[in-house]
Formats: sequence, C-alpha cells, structure tokens
Amino acid sequence: MIVCLCHRVSDRDIRRNVADGVHNFDVLQDETQVASACGSCHDCARDVFNEALRHCAASHGVTCASTSRVIPIAQLAA
Repeated sequence: MIVCLCHRVSDRDIRRNVADGVHNFDVLQDETQVASACGSCHDCARDVFNEALRHCAASHGVTCASTSRVIPIAQLAA
C-alpha cells in the first residue's frame, strides 16, 4: 500500500528500511522523504514504522516494552 502519495513511499519501503537497519523515524524520513511534504501520511507512516520495529525486534529475539520511541545512540552518549 502507498503510505506517502507525495513521495510514493509504500509500507514495503518502510519495512525494508527497518530491516536494513533504520530504527529511527527521523532517519527514515531522511532516507525516504516519507511524511516530509504535506504531512497527511505522518500517523500512518509512524504506525507502519512502529509495527516494523516490533516485528524486527521479535525476529531478533529482543523484547521491548515499547518501540514507539527509539533514541539515537548519539543522544545517549551526550
């Protein structure tokens, strides 16, 4: 399904990026431009992203109480 009409980003594109290691929504936006034009797809894109994160964590045997907010490593070091 196309999530972002402005930039033709699909749910598969989002899932593929998460599987390839994109675990931060801001980075996903940089990579795909999803939800960066009109913004009407932001909630849907965020939902697909969070679902993909949960699936990725489960497939790697990681248990997370919530993957709705991922803090970049650079912020943890500060």
